[in-house]
Amino acid sequence: MDATWKTILWQQFGAAIEMLENALRACPEKLWGDRSQQPEYWYVVYHTLFFLDLYLSGSVEGFAPPSPYNLDEMDPAGILPERVYTKDELQNYLEHGRRKCRATIEALTDEKCQQRCVFMWGEMSFAELLLDNMRHVQHHAAQLNLILRQQTDSAPGWVAKTKS
Repeated sequence: MDATWKTILWQQFGAAIEMLENALRACPEKLWGDRSQQPEYWYVVYHTLFFLDLYLSGSVEGFAPPSPYNLDEMDPAGILPERVYTKDELQNYLEHGRRKCRATIEALTDEKCQQRCVFMWGEMSFAELLLDNMRHVQHHAAQLNLILRQQTDSAPGWVAKTKS
């Protein structure tokens, strides 16, 4: 795969991850752990990071998130984790996802881009899955920013491209 496209893809995917990180950091503690909010703020962050990790793997087979997380997020019943994950825990998961994303993009080949990826919701090439994954991260970063704006009258700004 062309190095220029890898750079562009990383700059934009990295920016989406940074926007998620900014929303994570901007959330006040009172809102972070408020289990009466729907959706629960912390859970949207967790959900986004879980699927970032999974989709970067390209397959459910062999996928295992880092501790303390498990595969319950893939349960069709949609059961929430028993406890609220802390900001520090999810910041660590975000760092894991950022490293994995960058390494995945750096290692891309034309063959890898064409690899078919099958999930219970459908099938697509790995290249398309990367773009879908980036849109998923950005979708939830925007959702979190909307919640922040509604709850605190403040939200982080746009990130044009990653700084890392």
